Amino acid sequence: MKSQKVLIAAAISGALALGSLSLTTAVSADDEKEKCYGVAKAGANDCQTANSSCAGTSTADDQGDAFVAVPKGLCERLTGGTLEPQS
Repeated sequence: MKSQKVLIAAAISGALALGSLSLTTAVSADDEKEKCYGVAKAGANDCQTANSSCAGTSTADDQGDAFVAVPKGLCERLTGGTLEPQS
């Protein structure tokens, strides 16, 4: 019975450690993102635009003023992707 409790405690400790590791990774990954305009699908933008009030409300695919956050360096390699909003 004691070994079963130790095993359960070890499993819980491991899960908590992995959870905090992924949280740290997510925070550092956010630092390496850039806004990529002109590549979001309708309704999949990350923030407000000149024509929509909040995330997820862009009205057209590849809307020039709608952006999504992508890893740094990726945007300019995407067809239609730009680091500056287009009208």
